[in-house]
Amino acid sequence: MERVPVLKIGDILLVSIQIDMEDQVALQLQEDLAERIVATGVHGVIIDISALDIVDSFVGRTIATIASVSRVLDAETVVVGMRPAVAITLVELGLSLPGIRTALNVELGIEMLGRRADRDDELFDDDDEPGQAVVTTP
Repeated sequence: MERVPVLKIGDILLVSIQIDMEDQVALQLQEDLAERIVATGVHGVIIDISALDIVDSFVGRTIATIASVSRVLDAETVVVGMRPAVAITLVELGLSLPGIRTALNVELGIEMLGRRADRDDELFDDDDEPGQAVVTTP
């Protein structure tokens, strides 16, 4: 069985799906990614689907599940490279992909996750006691 590679770039895991996402491959990706998030402690996951021409309901739900699992493990998910036909199919299937942010490409996805890191840095100041948050107001 083929596996989707998961690359670590700084505080982000990059998943570039370059193969047809058969059900078993999607389930294996879900498991592999959860293990890598825990092992590396990253706070961001980018899933690049620019090579996918079509996404069926199972793969769409699996991507949503991956994002949910990632969020529980303190990693935000950004799906990048979605083609218009894929977006239309997901909407037609009724898969709104809750909790998943999207960006046009990997560069914008990294930027988006970088803004999250900046917000986190503002909330937690190194001088504060562990477990205390600094609340800032705009």
